[in-house]
Amino acid sequence: MKANPEAEAEEPEQPPERSEDPAGAAEASGTAGAGGTGGPGEPGTDRLEKAVRAAENALIEFEIAVETFRVEVENFSRLHHQRLGPMYARLDELDASILEVTAAISGDPEDLRKAQDARAAVLPMPRVEELFHGWIDSKGMPPEATAMLTGQNVQPPGRVRPSEEARKAYRELVRKAHPDLAQEDAERQRREEFLVRVNKAYADGDADTLRALLDEWENGPREEEPEPTVPQSELLYARLEWLAERKEVLTAMVTELEQSAIGAMLRMAPDDPDALLDEIAEQLLEQVAGRERELARLIQVRDAGTSGQAGATGEAGVAGQAGAAGTPGAGTEEN
Repeated sequence: MKANPEAEAEEPEQPPERSEDPAGAAEASGTAGAGGTGGPGEPGTDRLEKAVRAAENALIEFEIAVETFRVEVENFSRLHHQRLGPMYARLDELDASILEVTAAISGDPEDLRKAQDARAAVLPMPRVEELFHGWIDSKGMPPEATAMLTGQNVQPPGRVRPSEEARKAYRELVRKAHPDLAQEDAERQRREEFLVRVNKAYADGDADTLRALLDEWENGPREEEPEPTVPQSELLYARLEWLAERKEVLTAMVTELEQSAIGAMLRMAPDDPDALLDEIAEQLLEQVAGRERELARLIQVRDAGTSGQAGATGEAGVAGQAGAAGTPGAGTEEN
C-alpha cells in the first residue's frame, strides 16, 4: 500500500494497491455461477468455488499488509517518542530561553509576553498520567502498565518494521491458521485465540516465538469440518458477500492509519521507516545546535549591553562629580 509498500514479490503487503478484490471476485463468480447452482460437481459451482478461494487469498494478503502497517505505526510512534522526545523538549527549552533573553534586551512588553507564553508551554501543569507516574491516563491504563500487569514484555521495539524473518513467519502462520478459513464456530474460535498470540509475537518482532508458533500449529490437532447442511452454491455466495464486507472494513482501517500523523510520516519513507527516525534525529540535532548558538549570541549581546550601561552610568557619575568640584573654583577665579 502507499504507506507501507513491500516491493518483494513474495511479500505483496500493499493494501491500497491490491490486485485482487473480493467484491470484484464476487461479481465474476456470480457470472460464472449463472450456469448452475447445484452440487459441487457442476461446472458453475466449481468456478464459483475457485472465485471464493481467490477472494479469500486476496483478503488474507490484505489483512497481513494492514496488520504490518498497524504494527509499524505503533512501533514508529513509540520509538519516535522515546528517541526524539528529549530533543523536542530541548528545542522547546531553548526557544523559551531565546525569547526571555530577547525580552531582556529589548524591554518590549510584547517580547516579554511571548517569553512568558513559551516558558509556560515548557512547564505545563501536571497531567493525570504524570500524577500517577505513568501508570494511568485519562483513557485508562497505558500499554506499558498493562503489559507489566499481564506479565508481557515491556521493552520498546527494536525497530519500526519487523525483520524479514519475522514477516515471512507471520505470513505463513496467518495463511495457515486464519480464522476465516474455518467453517465451524469452535474451530474459528480456536484459530482466533491462536492468532492473538501470533499477532502479539509479530508486534514484538519476535521471530523465535513466531517459529515456535508455526511448529505448534503444524504439529497440533486438526478439527474436521462438518458437512454443510445447505446447498454449496448458497454457502459460496454468502462467503463472497462476507469477504466483500470484510474488505470494506479493512479499507477503512487503512484510511484511518494513513491519515494519522504517524501514518503520514511513514509515507515519507515507505521503503525504510527505521532510516526515517535517524534522519529526523539528525535534523533535530542540527536545530538544537543552531538554537544553542543563537542563545549564546543573544546572551553576549545582553551582557555587553548591561556592561555598557554600567560603564555609561559610571562615566556620567565621575563627570558630575568633576563638574561639581570645578564650579566653586571657577567662581573663586572670577572673584
